[in-house]
Amino acid sequence: MKTKGMRNWEKARAGGMTRFVLVRGVLSYGLTMFMVMTFIVHRGDLSTRFIAISAALWLVGGAAFGVLTWVLMERIYRKFVPKIMA
Repeated sequence: MKTKGMRNWEKARAGGMTRFVLVRGVLSYGLTMFMVMTFIVHRGDLSTRFIAISAALWLVGGAAFGVLTWVLMERIYRKFVPKIMA
C-alpha cells in the first residue's frame, strides 16, 4: 500500500467499521447492485415479493462485501504500517 492509499484508508477507518460497512458496502455496493440486477438485468415479472427478496439479498451481500473489504484493508494496513514507521 502506497502512502496515498495509506492516507485514504486512514481517513476511511477513522469513521469506524460500522460507517464504512453501511456507506461503502450496503449503500455503494448493495444498493447499486440491487438496482442494476433487479431493474436492468432482470426486467421480467417484477412482483413485490421478488423485489423484496432481491433487496434483502443484495443489502446483506453489500454488508458482507463491506465487512470483507474492511478486514482485508486492515490486514494490508497493519502489514505496512510497521515498515513505514521504522
